[in-house]
Amino acid sequence: MHGRNWIVNIPEGEPIPIFINLGTANIHILNSSMDSSDLTSLPEEGSEENQIFPSAFSSVPARPRIRTSSQKYAPSDWSDYFDREDDIQIPDSDDVFHVYMAGTEGPVIFCLHGGGYSGLSFALAASKIKEKARIVAMDLRGHGKTSTQNDVDLSIETLCSDVFSVLKTMYGDAPPAIVLVGHSMGGAVAVHVVAKKSLPSLAGLVVVDVVEGTALASLIHMQKILSNRMQHFSTPEKAIEWSVKSGSLRNIDSARVSIPSTLKYDDSKKCYTHRARLEETEQFWRGWYEGLSEKFLSSPVPKILLLAGTDRLDRASIYQWIRYSLSLFVFG
Repeated sequence: MHGRNWIVNIPEGEPIPIFINLGTANIHILNSSMDSSDLTSLPEEGSEENQIFPSAFSSVPARPRIRTSSQKYAPSDWSDYFDREDDIQIPDSDDVFHVYMAGTEGPVIFCLHGGGYSGLSFALAASKIKEKARIVAMDLRGHGKTSTQNDVDLSIETLCSDVFSVLKTMYGDAPPAIVLVGHSMGGAVAVHVVAKKSLPSLAGLVVVDVVEGTALASLIHMQKILSNRMQHFSTPEKAIEWSVKSGSLRNIDSARVSIPSTLKYDDSKKCYTHRARLEETEQFWRGWYEGLSEKFLSSPVPKILLLAGTDRLDRASIYQWIRYSLSLFVFG
């Protein structure tokens, strides 16, 4: 394509360039004191005198390529965050618990995820924790890649027993220092495990986003929440996209690595569905949270409660925190 010549008149006394090349448009700039007869001396397009200078925009970086929806929500691999995975076969049973591990030294940060999720919920945290300690994230019964004889027995007694069995199988009678970390349902399990005082090497407890009063109050809405969520997905990408856009997860990187492990493929329906059958476990829900505050406050190890917002706190919990003069971390 041939360029065009443009004439621009600039007032006398202004510092100006004589010739600028801007892509295919050649701009010739003149002072008002210049004789208009000089216009005839301007080089014509294509002549030897028409020198080409680099464009003023030649150094501007190219605009990043726009990712399609399938690329934006593409699954990422667990190995981007953890060092290894393993199946823990519990002796004298058919139960096999899947775990993700990272780090080589220091105490073990043993992580328990929330209902409906998996050990990969802690993937982003693992990439940081492994620099200072070891981390183990377990797929609880009925979740992720774990396989048990009864996937819908999510009673607090069974879940606690599962944690003890995995720790015993992994570390025997001489476990390292262990810090239990639990989110939501997993936080309740962690508190109940600590309350049993059966882990002599327990070094700490971290509970994320679960308080007894608000948790119990929300249970009446849980079946409706479960039934109203999207049930079928044509691809894992669609499930990741739904989890982010629905607000179920707010971090897209966390969704990309963790959501695929919460799905299973239904051959009869030719689509993906939720792996955990939470709607069939309602009889156990109250048992997760009843007595949780007192058990947490009376636990004999250093403890931290992390909340996403003050709306998670109920009046009784606020009173207890003031009474015991404990530290509380609230984000958001």
